[in-house]
Amino acid sequence: MGSGFERGIEEGAASPDWRRWPWLRALWAGIGDPWGAMARARVDLVLWMPVALSCGIGAYFALSFEPRLSHFLIAGVVALAALTLWVRGAEALRFPAACITLVLLGFIMAGVRAHQVSAPVLGFRYYGPVEGRIVQVDRSGTDRIRLLLDQVVLERIPPERTPARVRLSLHGDQNHLDAVPGLRVMLTGHLQPPSPPAAPEAYDFRRNAWFQGLGAVGYVRAPVMVVSAPEPDDRALAGHRLRMRLSQAIQGRIEGQAGAVAAALLTGDRSGISVATNEAMRASNLYHIISISGLHMGMVAGFVFAALRYGFAGLGGPALRWPAKKIAAFVALMAATLYLWVAGPQIATQRAWIMAAVMLIAVMLDRRALSLRTVALAATLLLLWEPESLTEPGFQMSFAATVALILAFGPWGRVSPHIPRLLRPVAMLVLTSAVAGAATAPITAAHFHRMSEYGLLANLLAVPVMGTFVMPAGVIAALLAPLGLAAPALWVMEQGTRWMLWVAEFVSGLEGATFAVANPPGAVLPLMAAGAVALGIGRGALRSLGGIACIASIALWATAPRPALLIAPEGELLGLLTPAGRVLSKSGAGFVASRWLEADGDDAAPEAAASRAGFGGPKGARVAEYQGRPLIHLTGKGALDALPRLCRDGALVVLAARAPEGDWRECDLWDQTRLTETGAVSFDTEGRLTTTFAHIGARLWTRK
Repeated sequence: MGSGFERGIEEGAASPDWRRWPWLRALWAGIGDPWGAMARARVDLVLWMPVALSCGIGAYFALSFEPRLSHFLIAGVVALAALTLWVRGAEALRFPAACITLVLLGFIMAGVRAHQVSAPVLGFRYYGPVEGRIVQVDRSGTDRIRLLLDQVVLERIPPERTPARVRLSLHGDQNHLDAVPGLRVMLTGHLQPPSPPAAPEAYDFRRNAWFQGLGAVGYVRAPVMVVSAPEPDDRALAGHRLRMRLSQAIQGRIEGQAGAVAAALLTGDRSGISVATNEAMRASNLYHIISISGLHMGMVAGFVFAALRYGFAGLGGPALRWPAKKIAAFVALMAATLYLWVAGPQIATQRAWIMAAVMLIAVMLDRRALSLRTVALAATLLLLWEPESLTEPGFQMSFAATVALILAFGPWGRVSPHIPRLLRPVAMLVLTSAVAGAATAPITAAHFHRMSEYGLLANLLAVPVMGTFVMPAGVIAALLAPLGLAAPALWVMEQGTRWMLWVAEFVSGLEGATFAVANPPGAVLPLMAAGAVALGIGRGALRSLGGIACIASIALWATAPRPALLIAPEGELLGLLTPAGRVLSKSGAGFVASRWLEADGDDAAPEAAASRAGFGGPKGARVAEYQGRPLIHLTGKGALDALPRLCRDGALVVLAARAPEGDWRECDLWDQTRLTETGAVSFDTEGRLTTTFAHIGARLWTRK
């Protein structure tokens, strides 16, 4: 292709002389100037850094096998070669080389992190004595207090096989227990490994537990005994103990759920919030209010920053001589750091602090506090620190909302001068709520399988009150508490939280407040994210491709079929898809049944789904038809006795027990022995099966 093309490479932005090849001129005009685009893209490299890291991290988690050391070594060698091109290569090659380097770095960092947090996982069900130190107190989805224990001791289990952390729900009367961090307790508990996915493409709790060092979960019914009081010099839990004391003090001054929500806002302690309040918050799309995130951190830091700026302005002359803005940013950063320490090192709180810190440091360096570059830098730091956060809804939602708002500020700046001055705050509020809601809605639907119909209304009514009254009053109360003057500020905070609760209950009570959404295929969110990134920071033809990717992801989501038949991980439940919805073989196994129905976009209760037409026969031997052959579910005490009689004619038999030794070739038998090797199983309408193990593979967290 001659010297024109080579000159284009050497000069970077220069294009080859297409007059020599007129037959390619139209194609070149259609795709743009790739070499020039590569050279220009280096200007936007900071924006693409978290994107490239995410591709590498996502590739690690998407694998169906655990990479070996040789894979990481090869990735490291290629990354070094790409890094050399990035630093010393031709101008047009530096941007793709940088992207390759960062992709491989993300892959390596994800693998390093997964091995770094490695800890023993319980491999069987355990019942017996459990001793440990309380490190966290929260509330389960069934409204029970939960204890997270470390320094665990289990009877007859050696230390090298004992989980680093276990989590237990408290059943029965435990009112005698004042559960505080640092307290060492002993109990008789039921423990089991973190549960596998309810279906091959369902959420895998085991991966989340792996990165938390959580090796077992369970419950306790007998009274919990106290072994020893918290050690006063235990600095590791000092922040947590302070958090719980502040939470109890707030709830002592503000009664009911208003006090529990106020405590959650200021301290991060959500153990006092009831299931009913959580459900109302979720149904009204206000749950983000009670989870300390960028919104809370931004409000705390923003209030401190603004108060100091106005305070300096009131001083007159000194404000002109001192770097007031930088001093205010520094103090706001200290306030945000203190807030992080009190609220605890939860992932969402850490992410919020990193974003706030980057923006406040930008102010101190005379840079724009809120821009795509600062957000990209915050995302890059977080992905390098905790690569697993990429897979979490909180990470995805917070950055999606922040980026969408920044992109919306440009058009808003052109439109706002044409809006009457008195209406601008209202219009701005509507815009921010609508943009943030639209950006996070697909993520919410994909992870939680439902969307709020009136979320915009709820946020318009609640968020301004939170930002104007609740959080500022909380900061003022914290400052005045040592002087015993916090009561007025706490009263203001109480009224604000009661208003937010009323909004949540009102909106969640509206007809059609929420609607169910089916679980998307695994490729939908990555494809949608890629399209959104191309639309947001891409140039030229890349933006068009981004729009096509977003449309394709929606079409893929809308047309994806649901599994025709599902088998639970231990054979305890079957789910057969019928024209009336998924019919369950029994009314038990509530957790698995709920996950299946949510993934179908079916808002029916498990009991209602079990009563649908489809399965017949006695309770322990339910019978249906699938693909023209009998489908039989055997449970209970008589299951093994009924197996020889029903295992015939090629029937698909699911046995919620281990089948005895014998010849069971007359049927397609799925007993617990077989399911232990496969995990949950799904069949499509053509009879093709997918197993959890085949879908996820042998990973560190699957214990395979």
